[in-house]
Amino acid sequence: MASPLDLSQRVRRLVLENASAHSGAPQSGPILARLLATDPTLRPRAAEVRGLVESTIAAVSGISPADQAVELGRLGGPETVAARPVRAADELPELPEATKGKVVLRLAPFPSGALHIGNARMVFLNDYYRRRYDGRLLLVFDDTVGSEEKRVDSELFGVIQEDLRRCGVDVDGVLYKSDRLATHYQWAERVIALGATYVCVCPSELLQANRRAGVACPERTETIEETQALWKRMLSGEFAPGEAVLRLKTDLQGPDPAFRDRVLFRISDLDHPRVGHRWRVWPLLEFSWAVDDIELGITHVLRGKDLVMEDRMERHVWDLLGIRGPPFLHWGLLRVREAKISKSKSYVEVKSGVYDGWADPRTWSLASLVRRGITVDSMRSFTMSFGLSLADIEVPAETLYAENRTRIDPIARRRMFAADPVTLQVEGFPADLISVTLPNHPERQELGDRTLPLSGSFLLARSDVVAHAGETIRLKDLANVELPATIPDSGPVAGTFAGRENRRVPRLQWIPEGHSVSVDLLDLQGQHLVGVAEAALRDAAPGEVLQFERFGFVRTEDDWTPRSSPVRVCYGHP
Repeated sequence: MASPLDLSQRVRRLVLENASAHSGAPQSGPILARLLATDPTLRPRAAEVRGLVESTIAAVSGISPADQAVELGRLGGPETVAARPVRAADELPELPEATKGKVVLRLAPFPSGALHIGNARMVFLNDYYRRRYDGRLLLVFDDTVGSEEKRVDSELFGVIQEDLRRCGVDVDGVLYKSDRLATHYQWAERVIALGATYVCVCPSELLQANRRAGVACPERTETIEETQALWKRMLSGEFAPGEAVLRLKTDLQGPDPAFRDRVLFRISDLDHPRVGHRWRVWPLLEFSWAVDDIELGITHVLRGKDLVMEDRMERHVWDLLGIRGPPFLHWGLLRVREAKISKSKSYVEVKSGVYDGWADPRTWSLASLVRRGITVDSMRSFTMSFGLSLADIEVPAETLYAENRTRIDPIARRRMFAADPVTLQVEGFPADLISVTLPNHPERQELGDRTLPLSGSFLLARSDVVAHAGETIRLKDLANVELPATIPDSGPVAGTFAGRENRRVPRLQWIPEGHSVSVDLLDLQGQHLVGVAEAALRDAAPGEVLQFERFGFVRTEDDWTPRSSPVRVCYGHP
C-alpha cells in the first residue's frame, strides 16, 4: 500500500495533469475515479482519498496554468499505476473463534425487490467466508408481514434465489420467517415470564413522545401475570392493529431514545402471500433474529454497520435469557455514485411496466449488471476490494467498470455502430477499394477477422457528421474524407475522398451502406437508441459481450436470435 507521502505525490500529479486538460481548473470526479479504478488498495480509504484530492485541487487552483505545467513536467508527466488484484484471503480478517467446517452464516433479504449493487457486499462477503471455512450459508427470508408501503411479494422469493444462482452463490438451505412464528412466540413468553416486557396500548404518537422524553407509559407497571394475559388477548385477536404492542423494558434514561422500550411484536391484518392471515401478531426483525440466530445455529453475523441497533437488541434479549450469541462483524455503507437505488421506486416501476423488469438498467440490480455485460467475477472482485472497512464509501461507477474492463476487453469482439445514421456518399472514392478486412480484436489474432464490402457509400452517426462539418475526417482504418460545411437535415451527405494515408484527423465509425443490420440499444436511462451496425454483428450469440468501437461495451440480449431483427443489445459501459 502506498505511504501517505507517495499518495500525496500521486494525487498532486493527477491534479496537475487534469488541470492541464481543463484550462487550469482541475475536476475532482475523474481524478478520484482514476485513483480508485487503478489501485484497489485505496478503495476502503475512499473518503480519505476524496479529501486529499479536494484539498490538493484547492492548492493547485491557486497556481497559474504556466506554473502548473512547469511543476507537472518536474514530476515526470502522466502518472501510471499498475492495477493490483486484491486477494481477499490476504486482506480480510479471520472470523473470531471460527472452526473450519463448523461456521454457519446467513443471508437475510426482505423480499420487496431484487438484489442490487448495494446488496453485493452482503452476498459476496458471506459467500467468501462460507467457502473460506468450508461452512454453511443459509438463505432466511425476512418475510415478516411488512407494511402497506413495504409489502412482501411472493414473486421476489424466486427472483432473489435466481440472483444468488446467477452470482454463483449456492445456499445450504432456504427458510422463511413466516414459517417460524410459533418459535418466536415461545421465546416471547420466556421473556415475558422474566418481567422484562409489557403490553402497551398507548397510541403510537404518545408512545413515541414518551420514548423521546424518557417517560414511562402507564402499562409499564404491569405485573407478569397481567402482561401474560394481555399477550394472550393479542394472540386471540381481541386487539385491532395499532391498539397494542409488546414492548421490551430498557433504560428509559438511556442516551439513545431509539433504544428506549423497543417494540418486540405488533399486530397486522395484512394478507401475507405465503401464510395469508394465519398470524396476526408479528415480531419485529430484531427480535426474530435474536431467536433465529440461536435456533438456526448461526455462528457469525456479517452485516452492515447500519444494523447496530439490531445487534444491541439481540444481545439484550440474549443477556436476559443467559444465552451467549454469535459475534457480529460489520462493514460501512458502499455507494456507487451513479447508482440511484430505491427499492420502493423500482418496485412500483417494475410492477407498472415502466421498467423492463428487475433487470432494467435503472434498478442497478445484480441481474441488470449481468444484462449489461458486467461479469460476476468483476462484481465479486470490486466488492471484496473494500474488505470489512467500517468507513462509509462512495465510489464512481468507473471503479466497477475498470474492474470489468480487465475481464471483457481481451475477449470482446469489435464491431462498428452508428446511432441515428446518415448516409455519406464519397465522391472520388477509389474504384479498387472494393473491400477491407479488419481484425475482430486489435490484439487477439485468434479471434479472427471480418471482411466488409465497399462501394463509396457509408452510414455514419449523424451526431459525428454534424460535429465535424467542414472538416477532414478519417473513416476508421480506411480512408480520409472531406465533409461539407453544411449538413442537410435529411437525405444523404456528399463528401470528397481525401486520400488513404493515416492522417491525424478525427476518426469516425462507419458501416458500408447495403451491408448493415438494424440495432436496438437499451441505454442506462432505459431509453432505446436506434442505429445500425456492420452485418457481422448478426454472428453474435445471445448474451455475448462485444465492443462497439469508440462507443462502448454492449451485450446482446439473452432472448435475441440471429434470425430476428433488429439486433437487440444492452449498453454496458465505456
